[in-house]
Amino acid sequence: MLAGGLSYERDVSLRSGRRVLDALRASGIEAELRDADVTLLPALEADPPDAVVIALHGATGEDGSLRGVLDLYDIPYVGCDARSSRLAWDKPSAKTVLREAGIPTPDWVALPHDRFSELGAVVVLDRIAERIGLPLMVKPAHGGSGLGAAVVRDVGALPAAMVGCFSYDSTALVERYVPGMDVAVSVVDLGEGPQALPAVEIVPRNGVYDYAARYTAGLTTWHAPARLDAAVATRVAETALAAHSALGLRDLSRVDLIVDASGQPHVLEVNVSPGMTETSLLPLAVQAAGLDFGKLLATLVSRAAARRG
Repeated sequence: MLAGGLSYERDVSLRSGRRVLDALRASGIEAELRDADVTLLPALEADPPDAVVIALHGATGEDGSLRGVLDLYDIPYVGCDARSSRLAWDKPSAKTVLREAGIPTPDWVALPHDRFSELGAVVVLDRIAERIGLPLMVKPAHGGSGLGAAVVRDVGALPAAMVGCFSYDSTALVERYVPGMDVAVSVVDLGEGPQALPAVEIVPRNGVYDYAARYTAGLTTWHAPARLDAAVATRVAETALAAHSALGLRDLSRVDLIVDASGQPHVLEVNVSPGMTETSLLPLAVQAAGLDFGKLLATLVSRAAARRG
C-alpha cells in the first residue's frame, strides 16, 4: 500500500491507505503501508511485492510518474498505466479526448498563470465570461478533493476565484457551470470487463462539493444509489464507462458527472486514484452494489499481480 506523499491531499491519502490496508488484511492479503519517500525504492528493490496498491492522491499518485517508476522495476500495480494516468490527470487534455469521443463535457478554457498575467487579467476574464457565460466553475487543471475550486456567479468574483485556484496549480480550468445533480460513478473491472457500480448522488449542505464538504462529517449527504429514474441511471452508467474506455483506463476509476434537468449527463473529470476514506464515493458505490469492499480490492490486487512479466 502506497499512501501519503507530499501533495495537498496527503492527509486524505493516508486515511485512504489505512482503510484499504485494513480491508485487504481482513480479506487475507498480507499487506503493509509505505509512504512515497526516499526509503521506498530501496525497499521495493530489496523485497519486491507481488503488487502495489496506489492510494496516493495528487500528482504523486495520479500524474503517471510513480507508475512509470514502478514499470522500471517491473512491479505491477492496481490501476491504469502511466500514459493513461498522465492523460486523466491533466483535465484539459482529458476533456479534449472526451469531446473528441463524443462524450458530453462542459465547455472550457485552460489558462496558465503566465498567460493570465501577460495578456491582461481583466480583459481575459471579461472575454471568458462573455464567451462561455455565467455561472462558471474555476478549478485547478491538476489535482482533486475540491481544493482551489469555486463557483463564480458574478463576473466581479472571477478574479478572486482565479487567484485562489492559482494557489494550488499554475493552470486554471474555467468551465461552464452546469446546474443539476452531482453524481459519481465508480468503474471496476474484476475480470469480466469494466462495469459501472451504482451512481452515488452528492448533496453538499452549502451547494458546493469542496474539500470541507468531502471530508467533514455532516456537511454532505450521499444517496447510494442516486435518485435517478432507470433510463437516466442507465445513461449515466454508459457515459461513465465510455469515459473510462476513451481515456484507456483499467482496473478502477471514478467518473464525476453532472446530470442536468433534461437527464443528460456531463463528465466533469475522471479520477484514477479514487479516495477510499469513510466518506469517499467508491466505497459507498461498492456497498450499494452489494459487494464486499475487501474482496473487491483483493481481486484487483490478484489481477495486478498476474500482470507481472
